[in-house]
Amino acid sequence: MPPSNSNKPRVLLLGAIEHAHSSWASIGDIADIVRPRSTEREEFLNEAASGSFSDCIVAYRTFESVSITGKIDDEVLSALSPSLRYICHNGAGYDQVDIQACTARGVLVSNTPTAVDEATADMGIFLLVGALRNLAVGMANLRAGEWRGNSPPAPGHDPEGKILGILGMGGIGRNMARKASLAFGMKILYHNRKRLDESVEAEIGAEFVDFDTLLRESDVLSLNLPLNENTRHIISGNEFAKMKKGVTIINTARGGVMDEAALVDALHTGQVNSAGLDVYENEPAIHPGLLENPRVMLVPHMGTWTIETSMKMEEWAISNVRSALETGTLRTIVPEQRTIEGQAVRR
Repeated sequence: MPPSNSNKPRVLLLGAIEHAHSSWASIGDIADIVRPRSTEREEFLNEAASGSFSDCIVAYRTFESVSITGKIDDEVLSALSPSLRYICHNGAGYDQVDIQACTARGVLVSNTPTAVDEATADMGIFLLVGALRNLAVGMANLRAGEWRGNSPPAPGHDPEGKILGILGMGGIGRNMARKASLAFGMKILYHNRKRLDESVEAEIGAEFVDFDTLLRESDVLSLNLPLNENTRHIISGNEFAKMKKGVTIINTARGGVMDEAALVDALHTGQVNSAGLDVYENEPAIHPGLLENPRVMLVPHMGTWTIETSMKMEEWAISNVRSALETGTLRTIVPEQRTIEGQAVRR
């Protein structure tokens, strides 16, 4: 699609609007919406080279749109230059977008941070209870027509009184801490890049500890941190070795923050008793050792899979598109770019 003769700015839609149709329609009142015809990266790059996306200054993208574009890296940014100035990502995690490359090209990026907090924390609690109680074994036996199984699963554990360690105390981690503390009376330890204010710690009943103490003392370890070059495989073989024998691992963050092969080994030796996972290193592919282990609860990345949360995320991302078009700023620019928010964008 060549550039239109309209005087409206152009917005590139990468992915689909599933719920917030009225809000998205209002964007159509102030901008021309461009949709790629491509279904994979090479086609997308060729379509961009043909000029189909010329003059698009804002891109709205979803997590699923990676199947069309691949990672938003320098090659994609080059194909969308020089017009692209803003990427409005629908999601809290944005590891599919190379922020360093965006910054180098003067492209500002937003996400939807707090919109996902409650639903993702709910998923974490579901996985925590299920993994502690050893429910995955019984559920698999039931579906196989064996009731609890020829040999019933080992009895699980109650969450009450256990120590929940949270690695990454952003909005999701804080929500999970609050729910686990209020519902089950779990003791909350956490480690974070930056310590919370004492008032926040007191409100959610959380105690800041160093990384090794978190590993050593947690009965359940929940991963709630973003994936980046500093956090990839932050939990691997050495870290599992420092944990209590029989620990439970919960991951609703990104699969890459944990070495799945090391987790499989730790489950095999009993160092890790059980795990509850919503995310995977190479999703949709899952490590065979996780699929084969009945003590692992597996959910196919559905932490935000509710109508209410999906709507909130879309509304939030769309509001960033509107802000970019009308004011030249983003409501929720990603942390790595906050120091340049409001500055002139290099063209």
